[in-house]
Amino acid sequence: MFAIAGVSGNTGSVVAETLLAQGKKVRVIVRTAAKGDVWKAKGAEVAVAELHDRAALTAALAGTEGAYLLVPPDVTNPKVLESSIAIAKNLGAAVAAAKVPHVVLLSSFGAHLATGTGPIQWLHTAEEALRASGAAVTAIRAGMFQENWGGSLGMLDKGLVPAFLPVDAQFPQVATRDIGRVAATALAEGGKGFSVIELFGPREYSTSDGARALAQITGKPVTTQQFPLEGVVPTFTGFGMSTEMATLYKEMFEGVIAGRVAPVGGANTRVVRGNIGLDATLRALLEH
Repeated sequence: MFAIAGVSGNTGSVVAETLLAQGKKVRVIVRTAAKGDVWKAKGAEVAVAELHDRAALTAALAGTEGAYLLVPPDVTNPKVLESSIAIAKNLGAAVAAAKVPHVVLLSSFGAHLATGTGPIQWLHTAEEALRASGAAVTAIRAGMFQENWGGSLGMLDKGLVPAFLPVDAQFPQVATRDIGRVAATALAEGGKGFSVIELFGPREYSTSDGARALAQITGKPVTTQQFPLEGVVPTFTGFGMSTEMATLYKEMFEGVIAGRVAPVGGANTRVVRGNIGLDATLRALLEH
């Protein structure tokens, strides 16, 4: 039996669907019973638990041979750092209490650092908490989600893609379906000790690469422009994000530019590349 969190999101849903298709027993962890109905119809068990609720989460994890866990984004929370670090620590405590033998964690490049990485710092906390739990841990340190391009398409009708990163610098970008697929494989394989999967897309991409792909998809000219990092907080809060979360994103962009948020390799680390290219993800975003 595998426990899967985040099934209402892009990665957890793929993990659960992949394992169910392989005939594996799956228990999905959802916040409300209603969110589990669709999964019950697919043959999964359903456990209701908030990630802040240690007792409920422990019960949801009990008796499983592996679990896929993550710290879900809570971008409107005015105290998102405190809340997310609490969840990260709770994951470790619940895994220890439930004696889960293996955990696959959705992490990120930069999670080896405790500070200076914006929201990635709570993934560092999660990695450390799970390592202390006694479980084998596979941390999937993924590149930037390709689906995050959805937040950059608001000016596409004007032929512009705004960016806060250097437009010609190429960075690892991976599709969430590839993350879910790799996580399902890692769960089925099991784990030993602490290991890292550095997960890339088929190749690295720049904002200029994305703009060229969008021009080809839409048949219209598309350009891109880099804006100063001072614009991150007012722009993101304008979208409804909390000031604290927007400030953390600014710090993350600074970390990417400075090279702190990057793959590091090392012992017990293997590199995996996804199959889904940025152009395919952009087409899917535009279709929705």
